[in-house]
Amino acid sequence: METAALLRKVRKIEIKTRGLSQQLFAGQYHSAFKGRGMAFTEVREYEYGDDIRNIDWNVTARYNHPFIKIFEEEREMTVMLLIDVSGSGEFGASGRIKEEMMTEIAAVLAFSAITNNDKVGVIFFSDQLEKFIPPKKGRAHILRIIRELINFRPESRGTDISLALKYLRNVIKKRSVAFVISDFQDKYFGDALNIVSRKHDLICLRVFDRREKVLPPLGLMRFRDTETGKHYWIDTSDKKVQKHINQWNREHDELLGEIFSRARVDRAEIPTDKDFVPPLKRLFRQRSH
Repeated sequence: METAALLRKVRKIEIKTRGLSQQLFAGQYHSAFKGRGMAFTEVREYEYGDDIRNIDWNVTARYNHPFIKIFEEEREMTVMLLIDVSGSGEFGASGRIKEEMMTEIAAVLAFSAITNNDKVGVIFFSDQLEKFIPPKKGRAHILRIIRELINFRPESRGTDISLALKYLRNVIKKRSVAFVISDFQDKYFGDALNIVSRKHDLICLRVFDRREKVLPPLGLMRFRDTETGKHYWIDTSDKKVQKHINQWNREHDELLGEIFSRARVDRAEIPTDKDFVPPLKRLFRQRSH
């Protein structure tokens, strides 16, 4: 994309998403995510009534007298955006293209974070780690993230969510709030989600196109798999084909539900033909409660 066109698009998204974050999400974001992290500050001698779970056993053994760890609420957070840039994001049949929706969601979350003085970082992933932008504050940093969201071209087109989760665990040492923004066309990330959710506060935002779930009976049609590049001829009017598609989607939805529930992560379902604001507001509201 040419520089002038890119800047215009960045500005357009900035105006829309910054306004949304300020008007709709500022207070809800604060109550939904603030106060979740506790930072270690010091140790002191144990006093009657202290929580024994906070005993520092190493210091206690050294001095032969009980000491406890003192924590205080962290004043700022690190917000990480794990963004799926695989080929399936290019799909858009009923509403907007998935990658466009993901871009705006990521921008809203980024502006909400800097409004609350939090750092924001990004991990772009496909079936490989595509790009890492370290967490920083400030409007200039957010605009850089939006430029990357609009103009980024991945080297690969597959999907490996576990790879991105493991990279998050290794590169971000302190607890963060991490949004995984993807269509979740992957089945094998459950173990990684379980492990990483113990360290980081994970939220999964699934962006999907309804046409992927319900295929209209329009006869023989040619399809291209956007992740592998392969082309297929499918008789969409064949009842067996329709039954297979419906069954695959039902089983995949059930699998994702099991994965999210087992890891105890918050999640939201966001269709491309609807406004993404209500699902996000519901998510923030649920977390506030």
